[in-house]
Amino acid sequence: VQLVESGGGLVQPGGSLRLSCAASGFTFSRYAATWYRQAPGQERDFVATIIGGLSITHYADSVKGRFTISRDNEKNTVYLQMNSLKPEDTAVYYCNARVSLVDYWGKGTLVTVSS
Repeated sequence: VQLVESGGGLVQPGGSLRLSCAASGFTFSRYAATWYRQAPGQERDFVATIIGGLSITHYADSVKGRFTISRDNEKNTVYLQMNSLKPEDTAVYYCNARVSLVDYWGKGTLVTVSS
């Protein structure tokens, strides 16, 4: 099982980025996929999740209405579309999948929101 995030970078406030999490070794659509983020000196926090075959989604209040989580089953990839970015969104973003009660993590991708 492997998760690889990509798409991070430097963006100005109000801008957009799309993060990707490519999975290998398992079928992503059968499991919940979750994005977390960790800002410098802070704990890792929940951002958004997409669950199971019905693709039910949940978001942290801080990103609701600005971020959208989605999946492409053919590409075995989950995305996080981030709009109206704020400086407080600056963090390393991690992708997580729980497969057979085991948590798997990617190495993260850095998002920096700054003018």
